[in-house]
Amino acid sequence: QVQLVESGGGLVQPGGSLRLSCAASGGIFSINAAAWYRQAPGKQRELVADRTSGGTTTYADSVKGRFTISRDSAKNTVYLQMNTLKPEDTAVYYCKGSNGRISIWGQGTQVTVSS
Repeated sequence: QVQLVESGGGLVQPGGSLRLSCAASGGIFSINAAAWYRQAPGKQRELVADRTSGGTTTYADSVKGRFTISRDSAKNTVYLQMNTLKPEDTAVYYCKGSNGRISIWGQGTQVTVSS
């Protein structure tokens, strides 16, 4: 069964950077469009960044100028570059990918920003 697998999470100090990756595993699934969401404890899941199949990107106001979503079509991998991280960025980050017909979610990766 095809699934998306996120990686790259971890513990980082405020002001630091992390790059999250999201790749398909267990079968063929070409990621044409993708988005990153996050969910902090006690809060609803929120959209962080979105990239359409045409390459248009949108970001939550809270991460504009700090986060960048990108896709490497050769590697069939989606990335979320996160810079100038803040404690309020602490959350489980989820990747959602679409092949143009269906969308699937990853299992999430924990990002903790703390000194």
